[in-house]
Amino acid sequence: MHIQTVQPELFARLVEIGRGAAGAAPSPPPAEGAAAEGVTLYDRHGVLVVRVGDVVVKAHQADRDHGPRFLERIRLAGTLPRVVIGPLGRPLSVDGRTVTVSPFGEPVDPRGDLPWEAGARLLAVLHSAAVPSGAPSWGRPARVARLVSRLGDGPAEDAVRRAFATLPAWIRGECAEPPGTAERLIHGDWHLGQMVRAADGRWRLIDIEDLGRGDPAWDLARPAALYSAGVLPPEDWSRFLGAYQAAGGPAVPACGDPWGNLDIPARSLAIQIAATCVISARREDRPLDEAEQAVVDACARISAAGDTA
Repeated sequence: MHIQTVQPELFARLVEIGRGAAGAAPSPPPAEGAAAEGVTLYDRHGVLVVRVGDVVVKAHQADRDHGPRFLERIRLAGTLPRVVIGPLGRPLSVDGRTVTVSPFGEPVDPRGDLPWEAGARLLAVLHSAAVPSGAPSWGRPARVARLVSRLGDGPAEDAVRRAFATLPAWIRGECAEPPGTAERLIHGDWHLGQMVRAADGRWRLIDIEDLGRGDPAWDLARPAALYSAGVLPPEDWSRFLGAYQAAGGPAVPACGDPWGNLDIPARSLAIQIAATCVISARREDRPLDEAEQAVVDACARISAAGDTA
């Protein structure tokens, strides 16, 4: 069934591209209408993703870097076929937007049993892989500073800014990142929405715009932040963390306290998520919902604890 998009002209262009690429890769059978008309899978934050048959056509955010480093990430994804689904070829340019075509995979069903263990094992495999020469740097912590800089005025905004002030200077963009952490291959923006079930029935990672070398603790940061905020249930966090440790993931110790590695990434992601929530609520002229308020409240706890970096 076709889902209406707020970007009809771009949608039509993506469907046209998808029709030309359909049949390029094996995937689960198309949903009704997906082969000919296209189905909108995602249309938020300046990103439009459309399924056409067995492929997915994505118009990426206009303000992201899609130059040479993005091409390096595409090449890197191609070396990891058992872990990552990457674009089928070089990006296209459509009305000034970067567009990629990838094989379709079934996304996680939010109403079902969430695949925390499968996600943890995928990350452990990725983090344990050899880092090839020339792998691009991740560079992710800059995102939290960028979002905080967009905040307006108000009590929630102030809570987020106070928490941001407790982060290390290199995350706030005031100096270079200090050396010391061994770099691994990381996804760079992991959450359950970044997983799909491929044609072979196995889970894969998608969305490679941050794929590269970095500190693997950042791939665990989002669930760690949501757990700390009380949004992710303890049993789900235990499933995820336990499976990662059992699979030999190097981001945290195999046993014992993981928070020495996760504290700064988790605090950063809590602040980033809170900033995103506040910006979205203000743009939509609505109050924060319960989960959004929980991450803002987590920011208040972070600032009350002070600078522990």
